Amino acid sequence: MSTAPLPVREPVWQLSRSAIALWVTQGVIGTVVYGLLAAAFVLFVPTGDGWLEAARWAVPAVVACYGVVAVFVRPRLRYRVHRWEVTGEAVYTLTGWLTRTWTLVPISRVQTVDVTRGVVQQLFGLATVAVLTASSQGTVRIPHLEVDVARRVADHISRRAEQVRDEAT
Repeated sequence: MSTAPLPVREPVWQLSRSAIALWVTQGVIGTVVYGLLAAAFVLFVPTGDGWLEAARWAVPAVVACYGVVAVFVRPRLRYRVHRWEVTGEAVYTLTGWLTRTWTLVPISRVQTVDVTRGVVQQLFGLATVAVLTASSQGTVRIPHLEVDVARRVADHISRRAEQVRDEAT
């Protein structure tokens, strides 16, 4: 078994394009919820002079800005940033849109591999591959893959991890 360090590089595969639609949907839902809260604030906070009156109109403006970012900006930025790759030696992920997190999990550290599908993911035909390791990082996730791709990736990782364990014994 080789002890050479794994290459440090960005993963090459993008998530499913359906992830954009999922994130847009989540942004719309969040904007509607915040919009209802802002409407309640505007309707039920007493009018008056000063900061309270300014807040009555600032809150909806902030919610509108949030909606633009959550629906039109964030999903596309996340799609451009999020990447994943599975090689014979490691699972690579790159996530985040404001704070980027690059993760490398050696195949030899893989304990279990799961495929999960949340309610919203099911609507878009997507799944998440969760790779559980013995490290302090815990579980590394490759989110929003098409279901058949997620199953093949999980199968590949688990087979490769088994091969590595067999080679070590």
